[in-house]
Amino acid sequence: MSWDAEFTHHFDRCADSMRFTAFLLCGNHHEAEDLVQSAFLKLYLAGPGMAHREGLDAYLRQIVVRTFLAERRRVRWKREKLTGELPEVPVAGSLSEDKLVVWQALAAVPAKQRATLVLRYWHDLGVEETAAALGCTVGTVKSNTNRGLKALRQRLGREFGGLWEEVSRNA
Repeated sequence: MSWDAEFTHHFDRCADSMRFTAFLLCGNHHEAEDLVQSAFLKLYLAGPGMAHREGLDAYLRQIVVRTFLAERRRVRWKREKLTGELPEVPVAGSLSEDKLVVWQALAAVPAKQRATLVLRYWHDLGVEETAAALGCTVGTVKSNTNRGLKALRQRLGREFGGLWEEVSRNA
């Protein structure tokens, strides 16, 4: 099979999943779409030189996460811009209220911790797989997971303390 055909097949199969992963990381559909387009472009350009293509899903997820983190590093601080529009939220009725609460809290967690939580709990990756995707040590994954869950629980409050784990399991 040619790389173009293989890439098209892979894109059709996992584009929606990658968009949702990017949305969990960014908290914004427009940024998520840009992130996924960039990731697929990087995958497309790397594809012809890849000797083994059986791990494309993991490789693409790694590209999405690392591109997200690189963008966040580039902009060390985020300045809010006042606009006449309300912030983007997912379409009402398509999500439970609990999921909206969790996603809003997740958007406030620091980028590396957020990426770790998304990989560990949303994608059910183990510590070693998460470390490989993030390009860091197992210890860093463990500490980012611990700090991220702590930050998430603080933002969610007592009544929503364990909601992240529940929402990610029932996704």
